[in-house]
Order: sequence, then C-alpha cells, then structure tokens
Amino acid sequence: MERKNRHFRVLTLAGCILASLSSASVFAAQLVIMQNEPPRSMDPGNQTATFTGTVLDPMYEGLTRIGDDGKIIPALALSWQSDASALHWTFTLRPNVKFHDGTPFNADAVVANFQRHLDTKRGLAGSGKIRTFIQDVQKKDDLTVTFTLKKINPAFLTVLASGPGLMVSPQADKAGTINNTADGTGPYKLVQYKSGEYVLEQKNNAYWGKNTGPDEIKWTWSSEPSVMNMALQSGQVDIINPVPPQFAGMLKNNPGVVLKQSPGAAVFWIDLNTQSKALSDVRVRQALNFATDQSALVKAVMFGYARPANSPLAPVDVNYDNELHDYPYDVEKAKALLSAAGYPQGFSMAIAVQAPDARTAQVLQAMWSKIGVKLSVRQMESGVWAKAAFADAKEKAAQGTDAVLASWSSGLYGSDLQLRPLYHSSSFAPGGANLGFFSDKQTDTLIDSAASELDDARRKALYVQAQKQISALAPQVLLYYQDDLYATRKNISGVTLQPGGQIVVRDAVKK
Repeated sequence: MERKNRHFRVLTLAGCILASLSSASVFAAQLVIMQNEPPRSMDPGNQTATFTGTVLDPMYEGLTRIGDDGKIIPALALSWQSDASALHWTFTLRPNVKFHDGTPFNADAVVANFQRHLDTKRGLAGSGKIRTFIQDVQKKDDLTVTFTLKKINPAFLTVLASGPGLMVSPQADKAGTINNTADGTGPYKLVQYKSGEYVLEQKNNAYWGKNTGPDEIKWTWSSEPSVMNMALQSGQVDIINPVPPQFAGMLKNNPGVVLKQSPGAAVFWIDLNTQSKALSDVRVRQALNFATDQSALVKAVMFGYARPANSPLAPVDVNYDNELHDYPYDVEKAKALLSAAGYPQGFSMAIAVQAPDARTAQVLQAMWSKIGVKLSVRQMESGVWAKAAFADAKEKAAQGTDAVLASWSSGLYGSDLQLRPLYHSSSFAPGGANLGFFSDKQTDTLIDSAASELDDARRKALYVQAQKQISALAPQVLLYYQDDLYATRKNISGVTLQPGGQIVVRDAVKK
C-alpha cells in the first residue's frame, strides 16, 4: 500500500509541474530546460555547482572562454602575454562592453572582481581557485590590466574562464544583490529568478558580440526523475539535464527525442569526515572501500551509464592513472581491517545526501551492513544539503554528520581544480570543498608541485603520485564516473556539452 501511495505522490507532483509549465507563456522563441537541482546562487564566484554554472553561463563571461574544441579563446580580453618568468601577465580588454546594469566593463571592473576573491573576509565559494596562485591584479590603463602570480600555473588561462573568473558588475556586487540578481556582460540578462520555481533569461540587446540563440531561456528543475522524463516526452520542456539513467533507454527509443551520451568528468564519491572517531582511522576508511561493490552499484543505480571509479581523477583527465586499483570488492578484507581498528562488530555512522542520490546511499547501506556498519541516510533538499555538506568541523560534529555523498567535476579546467578543492589542507569546508577535513602534508606538496610544473611529463608523474597517496589514505569511498547524459526534443540543435555535464545553450536553435 505504501508503494502505491508513493507512486501516486510522484505522479501528482509530475502533474502539477507539467500543468504549471503548460500554463506558462511558452512560445517558439523560448527554450525551456529542466535540470535536477535549482541554482545555488546568481553569483558565479559564489558557487561551485555544475548545474548552477549551466544556468549562469548565458549571462556571464570571463577574460577567456573555453571553445567548443576545449581550447582557450578570447572573451572579454582581446589578447594577453606573459613575461619570461610566466609570473607577470598583461591583458588587453575588449572596448565598449557594458554590464547588464549599464555600467562599463573596464580595467577597474576587472580589478574589483579579483580583489573580492583575494579578500579572505568575503568567503566566496569559488575564491580558493583564485587565492591559491594570484598575488595581485593592477590597472595599467582603462583597457589594460596586469596580473602578478605567486607561482607558475599552467592552468591560469583556464581558471580565468571558470566561475570565479567570470565578471560581475562591481556596482551590483557592492550593493549586495548579486547572489539573487545576476549582472554580467553575457548575451542574456536575467528577467526573473523566482526561487523554487524558475529562472528566466532574455536576450541582451546591448551585447557586444553576435547572439543567434533563442529570444528567451527558461530554466526549471525537479529532483524527481519521473517528472524530468515526463516533461521532455510530453514536449513541455525542450531539454533535460542530466537524464535520469533509469529513463535513458526509454528516451533513446523515442523518435521525438535525441539522447546525447559521452564519457563524463564527474566523480561520485562518499566524503568521509576524518575527524569523526571511527573514520579518523585509515583502516576503517579502507574497510568501507573494500566493502563497496562498485560494479553492482553502477548496475543498480546507474543502469550501466557509469563506470566504477578507481581514482579521484576521471578518465577524461589527461593525468588520470588507469593502473590504480587499490580496493577490489572484498568483504572479508574489510571485516579484518575493522577488527584490527577495534570495531569487530562494526559501528554506526550518518550520511547526508540529496534526493537524487538517495538510492545510491540505500544501496551502500545494504552493502556496508555486511561488515556491521549501520549507515543512517539523511535525505535533504538541495539547499539544506549544501549547508550540511559545507559546514565546518565543529558544526558537522554537532550535527553528527560522518559522511557526505557528493560529486565533483573540474570539466575542462584541469587536474588542479579537481584535486586541490577536495584534498588540499587549505580547502577545508566551508571555504573549500574538502568536506571531510582530510589533511596530509605529502598530498599537499604533490598538488602544489604539480600545479606549478610546466613540463607535461613531469606534471603527470606528480599527479600520478598524488592519486596513489590519496587512494592509500582513503579520505573517501570512490563510487563511479557518471556518463554525461542530456536529451533534447528533436527540433533543438546548437547545444554543446562540456565534460562534467555542463551544457551550453547560448547558441541553441529551436525550429
């Protein structure tokens, strides 16, 4: 009876959302996209979520941009050059560009944008990417800025194209409205952000470049996979991202739908709180890894649209270590490690998860029960989960949060932006995404050394060592690399996908 009730509630929710979409003003020039979570901020520098980045992409630009071929191209900077030391960079800015509020984009705006990230008191979520290696930014003239780096960073130009490198209006930032009211220089501007319902973007008629996309882009969201599936198949939305794996086969066979699949950059893992009593012991953390049947998990939860994870880097990363295989499924080995650590009967722990990941946690709950680990699953709405996940050590201890189910993708932005936020001692939450407070001097040194190494072969060797060190200390339970899956109605074209799941729709065409 309870299963029927749950099914009824899901269908009712789906009906309500579809009815809401039907009653909205939807016309041919409006592109409607549904994702599985709402945006976390309208400020690109104060968030690190892939699907928030997707919503913000049409409205913001950085000095550089990643092209469709993965290479760096000019955006708000026309050109750049460095001196022989590669520590001093000069950028020539694009003239006659304005923010959506009408204020000019110039050297003063660039300096203001980077100074807000260098200011440790601001506490913006993306600032760690900037403060790690940028020393200072100075105005040379209205259309010229100079950067001074603390150390060489081969990914510098790439970082400038990522979240904290995207330019926001200094006026909006100073007014304190940027978290709720987007204000960039992009081809689309924010019309309305109705929290919990939708984001509506409209073409920016004052845009400096070409804009061949739809007149409007509307973003909606639902954590219910059935709602996303029904919305696309019924034609109420034009795109869903990501596609719920359980519905991928159905969508693939629908002649009115186009399913897009590619190897993903997103790594799904359980971040273990290394300051929790039991989990402070490396043997306990290793035991949980041995007790995780990744292949069975991929089959049960991802329906084959993923592959078991062996490294904190994804296979699409050029520095990925394919030979790393430290934790084959071995229940007896896991039991022996727990016993040696003083937990022969197991122990209890609690994990924080978002609704879309609840099934994964439930499968792990059953797996880990075989070694006596009692896993309490705390399912949370996205915003509540973010607060719990990024809480500091004291707050996590008070809440009894022993683990967090999370995913992270640096996409095309490089290995440093995958490893540093998650495993470097300087990245403890809430300032970074080291959610389990993992600290290891050797790991820090390897990450720092690799980030400053210009030789490709030597840099890869350092990253291989870092992957081995992290794996051995097991601050996490690696789960899988999810395939990137999104789907469109057949009449949609011009959408591109970056590794990690971020779709680019600014040039989409709706026929």
